[in-house]
Amino acid sequence: MAVAALFRGAAPGCGGPAWLWRLRATSGHRRASGSSGHGGDPADGAAWACFPLGQRALVRVRGPDSAPFLLGLLTNDLPLPVPADGAASPPARAGYAHFLNVQGRTLYDVILYGLPEHTDPAPAFLLECDSSVLGALQKHLVLHKIRRKVTVEPCPELHVWAVLPAAPQEVGGAAPLPEHQSSAILARDPRTTRMGWRLLTQDKSPAPVAGGRLRDVCDYHRHRYQQGVPEGVHDLPPGVALPLESNLVFMNGVSFTKGCYVGQELTARTHHTGVIRKRLFPVQLSGPLPGGGLPPGTTVLTESGQEAGKYRAGQGDVGLALLHSEKIKGPLHVSTTGNGRVALTASVPDWWPTASK
Repeated sequence: MAVAALFRGAAPGCGGPAWLWRLRATSGHRRASGSSGHGGDPADGAAWACFPLGQRALVRVRGPDSAPFLLGLLTNDLPLPVPADGAASPPARAGYAHFLNVQGRTLYDVILYGLPEHTDPAPAFLLECDSSVLGALQKHLVLHKIRRKVTVEPCPELHVWAVLPAAPQEVGGAAPLPEHQSSAILARDPRTTRMGWRLLTQDKSPAPVAGGRLRDVCDYHRHRYQQGVPEGVHDLPPGVALPLESNLVFMNGVSFTKGCYVGQELTARTHHTGVIRKRLFPVQLSGPLPGGGLPPGTTVLTESGQEAGKYRAGQGDVGLALLHSEKIKGPLHVSTTGNGRVALTASVPDWWPTASK
């Protein structure tokens, strides 16, 4: 099935450090600079780690008014496609954005994919969201549709994959090659190059890209937390998280020059004051963890017992915490039941802008 048909609505045990998959890049997929692989198993010989993201779902928004409709709801501009040369299909582009409520708090974080119809000049878009809020996002879109010529529908025929290179130093290198290019949508993750590529495909095989291998999705989430990238309702609780505290600017998820959108006033005012006292930071936990991990909202304390912020979410000994920026350099901890204590170390991702460090 051609990519355009997909947009028209055709029928239909975790743990270990980040980069745990330790793949060895094959020569055919190494960058021209000739950098070596990440010390993987020589018997593997894979260039890409492929993670099936079953907790992500897709909504299709299409129709003549789809672009202005979405622009009035999203924090960012739309990822319009690059013009194609000749008869070739134009490449897909991805963008990152949040839907906000009227108080300026995050409702849903989405990755958007834009590709024009071949039979209709109006663009169509796919919105990737947390699968647990798929129905809520559809209702949110329909509520604001009013009389616009827009169709909102789920897109269950496509599956979401994260594709990361074998070696961390190759995250900005050449793109993976989908096995079934006619029905695949490949785009670089718009949040940061550290998150590799996003692939949408009908293919359920364990190797959706050439030289790829299926890997444990838990390793994807560990890597994501260590890079400080929130994703989904656990990391960004609807109606609670503030977009600028969630590093939306760092992740290329907001435009301060586009037209108005729901929740814009607080976001723009906060940005222009230049004062953001708290941020989501990646954290490393040390010490005996309670069964099931730390509960979301656990208070993070300084050595003197002052509140430094709140633990947000995580996996095992890595996660995210909303912390006061001026308190992250000192010793931090959380208290657990039975007078337990877990040390917490916050870090500043090296891909953040230098001025924020």
